[in-house]
Parts: sequence; C-alpha cells; structure tokens
Amino acid sequence: GFQDVEDDALRQKFERAWNCTIPEKSGWHLTLMFEAMERSDLRGLYVIGENPAQSEANAEHAIHLMQGLDHLVVQDIFLTKTAELADVVLPAAAGWAEAEGTVTSSERRVQRVRKALDPPGEARDDVEILCELARRLGHDWGSPTAEEIWNEVRSLSPMHAGMSYARLEALGGICWPCPDENSQGSSYLHGRLWKRPVEGRLAPFSVVEHLPPADELTDEYPLRLTTGRRLDSYNTGVQSGGFRSPLRRPETLDICESDGRRWGVADNEQVRVRSRRGVIDMTVRYT
Repeated sequence: GFQDVEDDALRQKFERAWNCTIPEKSGWHLTLMFEAMERSDLRGLYVIGENPAQSEANAEHAIHLMQGLDHLVVQDIFLTKTAELADVVLPAAAGWAEAEGTVTSSERRVQRVRKALDPPGEARDDVEILCELARRLGHDWGSPTAEEIWNEVRSLSPMHAGMSYARLEALGGICWPCPDENSQGSSYLHGRLWKRPVEGRLAPFSVVEHLPPADELTDEYPLRLTTGRRLDSYNTGVQSGGFRSPLRRPETLDICESDGRRWGVADNEQVRVRSRRGVIDMTVRYT
C-alpha cells in the first residue's frame, strides 16, 4: 500500500501484525539483484511469475548470472526461459481462471477474480504453494482463503481499507484509495495535493547528476535502438506469443524516411541489425 519501510511507525505496525522483524532499509530491486549476483553476494533466487531471462535488456548476461547461482526456484504457469534454467519449478495456477482473488488495473481499479476450474496436473494456487513451503520450513501459516488474505491487506493498507469483497461485488470494482466503507473510491489520484495547505507527507524530491547511457555512440555503432510494445503482445509474450492475432504484425525496424535515405535503406527492405550484444534480421518500416 505504498508505505515507507524506512518509517519506524509503519514498519512496527507490520512487525506487530506478522510477529517478525522487518529490515529498516529497502531491499534490492531486480537491477540490484543482478549486480549482487555479479559480486556473488546473491547466491539463490526464488522467481514468482517473472521471466528475467527474456525481459532483461541484456538477456544473455542475465542468463549467465542465473546459471551461476547455487539455487534457482521458479514458480510459474508456463515453462518460461527462466524456468528452463531452474533447479526447481513449482507449477502454479493461472490467476485469471484457476484461483480466487482480486486484480488491480492500471487505473487503480480493484476487481474480483473468481475461480472457474481447477488447475491441471500438479499445479497449485500461489497461496497454497507458499503456505506449504512455509510449513516445511517450520512455520504454520494455516490455509487462508483468498478473502482472508485480502482482509489482512485491508487491515494493513489504508488505501484498501474500504474494499470488502461484498463492496467489490456490489460496485463491480473500486479505485483506490478507498479508506473506509463509506468511500466510493477515488476517480483520480493525488487529490490531497489540490488542498491548501497540502495534507500529509510531501513527495521526496532530490537533485541528481545526469548519467549518460552506458553504451556510447561510435563509428561502429552510430545509432540507438529502443523497443516498443504491441497492443496484444504484452510482457515477455509467454502467454500471447503462440497465438495469431489480426492486430499483430511482424516485428519491424521503425525509422523515419530521412534516416532511411541517410543510411541507404528503403521501406520494406530486409536489413541486419547488429549491436554489441546480438544480431537480428528485420524489415525496415518508414514511420
């Protein structure tokens, strides 16, 4: 619920609820994790629903680092490229059809997700997997339902406090923040900043020094390449890549016509794109 782990009072609230000690500083995000792997400070990784072997910009480097781990566990519904590297794969249930819970959209709308069928084979719900793992490690977390876990979220996250399952059902979804059961949610974010004086904590801004891209432009590599997204091909494509779509066209090298003339390539021409890390053949598309 966007609560600062370095805030003593907030951290103590979670420690009381979970009966444990929480580190006073934020943990590593993914980039720092890979840097820690390079230093051998991180020797094991438990990956749930992510595919860094394909999503990392320097995928070959990420794969090399994960191959060097002492132990890699992947919990996912598909055998992704990351799962192919794993020492242990824990087959999970598909959250949109095989498990109960909630989903939060990019507009902050929380909606109910309902189980339609049992997961296949030995696949299990994520919660069941984690609770069983905790039990084998000597901690009894019981067998909580999705609603019980959601109510725990509501008890600890003020922005979700007013979102009971009953209200989510009745209203068809609610946008956080929703601080109590009299609230209908918020149609836009940061409304408190419109008040004078502003209530609550101010945003922590700081001056930083600009760092240019690590890869400099050279005579051998004079262009920068960036990637975009396709409307119906999201994340690493594991769920969508095997299906045909009327919206999806082949991948292209999109450049403006003036750059095409400058480099001597025509619209629809097949070219080879080479970087410091790999090579790919693509079709030019003037934009």
